[in-house]
Amino acid sequence: MKAVLDACVLYPNVLREILLGVAAQKGFAPLWSARILGEWQHAAARLGPEGAAIASGEIALLRAGWPGAEIAPDACLEARLWLPDPADAHVLATAISAGAELIITLNLRDFPARALVAEGVRAQSPDAFLMSLWLEDPERVEASVRAAHARTEVASRRAQDLRALLKRARLPRLGKALS
Repeated sequence: MKAVLDACVLYPNVLREILLGVAAQKGFAPLWSARILGEWQHAAARLGPEGAAIASGEIALLRAGWPGAEIAPDACLEARLWLPDPADAHVLATAISAGAELIITLNLRDFPARALVAEGVRAQSPDAFLMSLWLEDPERVEASVRAAHARTEVASRRAQDLRALLKRARLPRLGKALS
C-alpha cells in the first residue's frame, strides 16, 4: 500500500519515527513531495535557525534512506483539483501522481472524502492508520513504537511514559491499545 505522508505527520519527530519504522518493516510505502518536505522545514524553522538546520539534516537523511519516495506531482493535475484549503492541492496531486491509496494527515477537514473519492484516494489520521496496521500485525507496529520510545528516552535523558508520549504524538488510540 502506498501512502503520502503530509508535512504535519513528518514533523514532529516521534510520529515520523513511528510511521517510518513501520514502513521500513514493509508495512506500507511512504511517499512525499519536495513541497511537503519544504513545509516540514518551514514549520521547524519557527523554532529558530537551529530548528531549520536540524530539519534540513533530517530531510537529507530521509531522502537518502527513501530514495524512491519523493514524487514530483503533475502541475496541471494540481491546478484542476479542489480542496477547502487550496494550499493542500499539491498533497492530493502527489497522491494521484504516485498512485497512492492514502494520504496520512492530521488535517482531515482539509481533505474531505467527497473530493478524494473521485480520485481513488482516502485521507486517514495517523492514529487510525497505525491502529489498523496494529490490528493486522501488532509486532510490526509495536517494534516501531518501542524503537521511537527508546530514542525519545535517550534524547530526553529521562524515562517517558509510553501512553503520554503517544498522546503527545497525536496517537491516543494507539497509546491506549499499547498501555
